[in-house]
Amino acid sequence: MGVKKSKDPSNLPPKISSFPDEVLEKVLGMLESHKDRSSVSLVCKDWYNAERWSRTHVFIGNCYSVTPEIVARRFPKIKSVILKGKPRFSDFNLVPENWGADIHPWLLCLAKAYPFLEELRLKRMCLTDESLEFLALSFPNFKRISVLSCDGFSTDGLAALATHCKNLVELDIQENGIDDRSGCWLSCFPENFTSLEILNFSNLHSEICFPSLERLVARCKSLKVLKVNRSVNLEQLLRLLTHAPRLTQLGTGAFSQELQPAQYSSLESVFNNYHSLQTISGLYEANPLYLPILYPACSGVTFLNLSDVPLQCDDLAQLLGNCPNLRRLWVLDTVGDKGLEAVGSSCPLLEELRVFPANPFDAEVVHGVTESGFVAVSYGCPKLHYVLYFCRQMTNAAVATIVKNCPDFTHFRLCIMNPGEPDHLTDESMDEAFGSVVKSCKKLRRLALSGLLTDLTFEYIGKYAKNLETLSVAFAGSSDLAMQCVLAGCPKLRRLEIRDCPFGNNALLSGLEKYESMRSLWMSACNVTMNGCRLLAKEMPRLNVEVIMDDDVNNDFQASKVYVYRTVAGPRKDAPPFVLTF
Repeated sequence: MGVKKSKDPSNLPPKISSFPDEVLEKVLGMLESHKDRSSVSLVCKDWYNAERWSRTHVFIGNCYSVTPEIVARRFPKIKSVILKGKPRFSDFNLVPENWGADIHPWLLCLAKAYPFLEELRLKRMCLTDESLEFLALSFPNFKRISVLSCDGFSTDGLAALATHCKNLVELDIQENGIDDRSGCWLSCFPENFTSLEILNFSNLHSEICFPSLERLVARCKSLKVLKVNRSVNLEQLLRLLTHAPRLTQLGTGAFSQELQPAQYSSLESVFNNYHSLQTISGLYEANPLYLPILYPACSGVTFLNLSDVPLQCDDLAQLLGNCPNLRRLWVLDTVGDKGLEAVGSSCPLLEELRVFPANPFDAEVVHGVTESGFVAVSYGCPKLHYVLYFCRQMTNAAVATIVKNCPDFTHFRLCIMNPGEPDHLTDESMDEAFGSVVKSCKKLRRLALSGLLTDLTFEYIGKYAKNLETLSVAFAGSSDLAMQCVLAGCPKLRRLEIRDCPFGNNALLSGLEKYESMRSLWMSACNVTMNGCRLLAKEMPRLNVEVIMDDDVNNDFQASKVYVYRTVAGPRKDAPPFVLTF
């Protein structure tokens, strides 16, 4: 659950190749997949050492699965680190903010072991302004930082990065719990700074210092990605685009400013000359009258992110008609089933579709999408293999039709928004729907369940989902048998996320032989007890078994939130008082 535990090199078989070390290192250095590199390191001693010395990138799926000191001893030449922290359910406010995943201990070690570090990508980590300043001052060759779903820092930390990272190529700030104090951090880039290629601050809310942004964009001639926040209006966007003719990804600001005819004509002219765009996002508060400005630039677009734009079906249809090469589409459910019919008729190359709810917490909302929109997409988009679909109703027959039309799904995440909702036509459970998914989609790696589901769904999953890696379950199942079927039947399972299900100690303990090959198990609002957690920890000492205590639960008995993961580092030392580590 995280970094795969390496075998002791002394126990590996002797060399099986007479390649010189430098040749072997060069060959292994061409492997990009961290899974492939981990596998080849187990072949023999020579390959272990060659992989060790040739690796420059490391992926750590759980910051508590290993210590930074262990990583530094294992790999002496790392230049790029991807590091993930809190459990994924922190995105649903189920993990307290001060749970842990502090980046600073990692930075202290990385600064000593890898002063040549160039890239850091963080997800669900806790980082402070002090940590960002330390990073900016400790790595003179630092080039790339991506921060996704992190918290604890402010725009002062961004100012430190802008001030001290002289070679910065990428600054990507997405979906973070950031203290957005002001947009003045953009003025901290030195006037001779020209290296930026990727700039994304779309999720910030404060007014930015536009003159500073404009000068920065004008200086950075290699800028390929620019995603601004909603404080940038159309007139300002025009000025930015004039300075950045080579953009391949554009996130606009507010798309609603009232334009004068001359301004409209100028913006239209700029987009007429934009033929390299591959991604368009933003379009906050979009005025449908201005969407035609984009049409000339859409011929090469492969990704449209409209998840912040409550478009209606006609506006979406006209936009899609100008995107013949679209592969990925994110929309709000305001487009309705008619809008999804337009997707099916206009996007034959579509591979990924995400439909988000515009008003997820309003039960009275009548608009949205249903099974008919999804079916229409499946008929017109045979290459579809990734879907995240929020809807208010679904049927077994519709899902069976969808997977028959699109059998290559690798990610199938269906969210029927009312928990425990049955097939709305037959009033039956949704067991056969997900049964058809796992029977038809042999490449399926990620599955999210919803609707009225019995243990039969999980029997289907255990029997047929042999390539499944991640399973997310909520408000489903009838007994411990459900979870037992999954743990016994899915050989490649790496992450299991369960909430509000009737699974207890027997289900938890049925995975004793499975958990060491997985990255993590999350169970919340289930029937697991403290004694069950203690027994799991006793039987599997190489697992960290943690219980997050809630004030409104009898903590001497019920384990309301359980997080289990494999580790080579032992119990973590920074657990807050409300986290019990067994």
